Amino acid sequence: MAIAGLGTDIIEIARLNKSDATTERLAKRVLTPYELNLYVASNEPVRYLAKRFAAKEATVKALGTGIGNGVSWQHIEVRNNALGAPELHFTGEVAMLCEQRAITSSVISISDETHYAVATVILEN
Repeated sequence: MAIAGLGTDIIEIARLNKSDATTERLAKRVLTPYELNLYVASNEPVRYLAKRFAAKEATVKALGTGIGNGVSWQHIEVRNNALGAPELHFTGEVAMLCEQRAITSSVISISDETHYAVATVILEN
């Protein structure tokens, strides 16, 4: 396999912690229904949102598309496998772009510290 794309994003967690209403609106825009359920159940919802935001930003950087022109936050979902490792799942325009570019697998790493969340995505073909 060859690397088809690499993206990294870092976000200051406090940036997302403006007000409850603003954070809720952002969560509904960025998170899929599956992720939104985990966000609501989380002991640290803003931290959860920051990590998913960084993961999705890193993904669109790896694709070279950004958000827009048919690419939506909702087309990228982060789930955890049985061991707890994050995995990417694509739908919609993102899935189509991956198919067009013969992208067959992805690797993601997500981490956070007191003030920051970071994610790196590698797309392979």
